[in-house]
Amino acid sequence: MSFFAILFALLIEQVRPLARHNPIHAGLRVWARSVSRNFDTGKRQHAVVAWTLAVVVPALLALGVHWALTLLAGWPFAVLWSVAVLYVTLGFRQFSHHFTAIRDALDGGDEAQARQLLAEWQQVDASELPRSEIVRHVIEYSVLAAHRHVFGVLAWFSVLAAFGLGPAGPVLYRMSEFVARYWRHRAQVHSQPASPALQTTAAKAWAAIDWLPARITALAFAVVGSFEDAIDCWRNYAQRFPNDNDGVILAATSGAVNVRLGGEALKSAYPAGAPQAFRTSGVEGMVDTESTPGREAEVAHLRSIVGLVWRSVVLWMVLLALLTLARLLG
Repeated sequence: MSFFAILFALLIEQVRPLARHNPIHAGLRVWARSVSRNFDTGKRQHAVVAWTLAVVVPALLALGVHWALTLLAGWPFAVLWSVAVLYVTLGFRQFSHHFTAIRDALDGGDEAQARQLLAEWQQVDASELPRSEIVRHVIEYSVLAAHRHVFGVLAWFSVLAAFGLGPAGPVLYRMSEFVARYWRHRAQVHSQPASPALQTTAAKAWAAIDWLPARITALAFAVVGSFEDAIDCWRNYAQRFPNDNDGVILAATSGAVNVRLGGEALKSAYPAGAPQAFRTSGVEGMVDTESTPGREAEVAHLRSIVGLVWRSVVLWMVLLALLTLARLLG
């Protein structure tokens, strides 16, 4: 029933997106902060314990509720629980309003407004960016956000749900990404910083958890885009990006829509300890890279990216629908 859970979650999220400041995300920040405060001693073994508590325990809780509902109330209630979990962890509307606003500003020729919106979204200094660089950065941030908010969640939910683990996958994926980003941010502030051991443990765990979803996303982009160019760019230029998983996605995107990505990274516009420095978009830590081949980024590429992402969603849904139908008929 993964297909129906994902379909309903996406439809509900489009009609009524989760508010940016909501009690669920606020509670997760409190949970991550509490775990690091009580278990982070600077030693590797304690960092592993802290990560397990922060990430695995919520996933097990989601799984426990799923199993309890299945046994006590029946599978329809378990599907509703999966829809609720997916609604919190999955969704374009958690970041797409930034993309839309910047695209509209560029369409209207208001580059100053586009720079301001990009700066507010990623908390960076975009005051000197030319038009093509605005577009490039919007593409990079948006593609990675789409992967972390949508395709990575879909991958983990689909895989674990096939083994009867319900919505544990989305919680594991999103919590792993969240704590890696949040503890890195905590290390930049002076009150209760996360230790290097905790940051390293969280970063390695996130890289491992995102390894397969990143490649599934890149393959989906290749299938619905220019396949040969995407695969060629993936094979030859992914290593130009310092983050292995992000590099695979960005390189495949570059080839799929024939756009040049990579180059000079934007710098933070705020001091490290400022509250704004914690970026809720889930895209952080970009550094200078070598560029991939392709055309210089233009506003038309933004429409190509929208089409690429939505075609990938349709591909996912068609595959899940076929698997669901095969399971029902089998």
